[in-house]
Amino acid sequence: AAPLRSRTAPASMPPSTDVPPEAKPTCAAPRPAELPGDCGPVAKKPRKEDWRARAQLNEYESCANPSIPEIPVRGFPASTHESGPTAIHYFDTSAEMAIEGRATTPNLLAAYVRIRVGESVETSANCTSSVFYVIRGSGTTTAAGCEFDWSTGDLFAIPGDGTAVHTCAAAESHGGAAFYWVTDEPLLEYLGVRPTRPKFEPIFFDSESMRRTVEAIRHGPGSEHKNRVGILLSSPATPQTKTLTHTLWSLLNVLPHQAPQNVQRPHRHNSVALDLCVYAKPGTCYTLMGPSLDRHGNIVDPVRCDWASGSAFITPPGWWHSHHNEGDEDSWVLPIQDAGWLTHARILDIRFVDEEVERIKLGVARGASYKSLDSLDRNHSDSAK
Repeated sequence: AAPLRSRTAPASMPPSTDVPPEAKPTCAAPRPAELPGDCGPVAKKPRKEDWRARAQLNEYESCANPSIPEIPVRGFPASTHESGPTAIHYFDTSAEMAIEGRATTPNLLAAYVRIRVGESVETSANCTSSVFYVIRGSGTTTAAGCEFDWSTGDLFAIPGDGTAVHTCAAAESHGGAAFYWVTDEPLLEYLGVRPTRPKFEPIFFDSESMRRTVEAIRHGPGSEHKNRVGILLSSPATPQTKTLTHTLWSLLNVLPHQAPQNVQRPHRHNSVALDLCVYAKPGTCYTLMGPSLDRHGNIVDPVRCDWASGSAFITPPGWWHSHHNEGDEDSWVLPIQDAGWLTHARILDIRFVDEEVERIKLGVARGASYKSLDSLDRNHSDSAK
């Protein structure tokens, strides 16, 4: 079963192993023979009339916020990568979003990569960033002129088109290794571009170092006041945004079973999140999500996504979401977002529920971009005295 129970969205999707389609031309000059005065199908240079024919005028108020298909809440079960031949299983929701080309969200394409023991698979995409998290197994990858080993819990990112060959040497279960693979290919396809140079050097995060750092934060000074315990993954190429790459963002987050940290209060951001449940005891963890809050900070009519180890789900941009652990073991989640470029553009707009409720009480509304949130709230409070 998929880790999703939604009032509006299906819980699973058929796996896809198709090879990504070749890029197609997005435009071509109209056939000049259609224009008055043409004397046949002989190719001619486009004229001003051709350009004028493409001009469209839309009334502002009715079109400023166009009605377009929303990003769906969808779940992608672990069973997809737990059996079967070596294959790439893409999370394709492009039909629901009316997007040309394969896509999980308008900017991101995610997939499970299954590699049977002793076999290899090549991954490639029209992208600037390729991120792989090892769900299960061990082996080697050859990419960017380097061969390196990996094992369960490791994460690595490759620049450029992300072309790589992965070989599985061993797996602790299910007869093969599994990756969680995310790229920014849909963004490049929408822009009609291809990468011309790498924007970062390849990066490798080993599982032991990541978990050790999380545990140090969890038991460090002031940890009892932290509602979230996790680490943002970044590289020397992103000193301003502190993100994994210039387009992609990732967090390794533990959801403890002890109160009060077993409930991570609602927050929201303009980036979409593709959340991978790294581990959760069956039937104990879930995420609540929805587009609005009530005045007490509760999510209105939330959709519930149940966590299952090795499964993933989509959290739409702008939706408030909270995480809950009702079991007796810690759980782990790894979201990957398109927050790299949104942070660079100063439009990520991450908000936390307690601050938002206080603003509601003060009657303060703020935009997505601001110089200093504290100064804005302080100035408003001073002027109200």
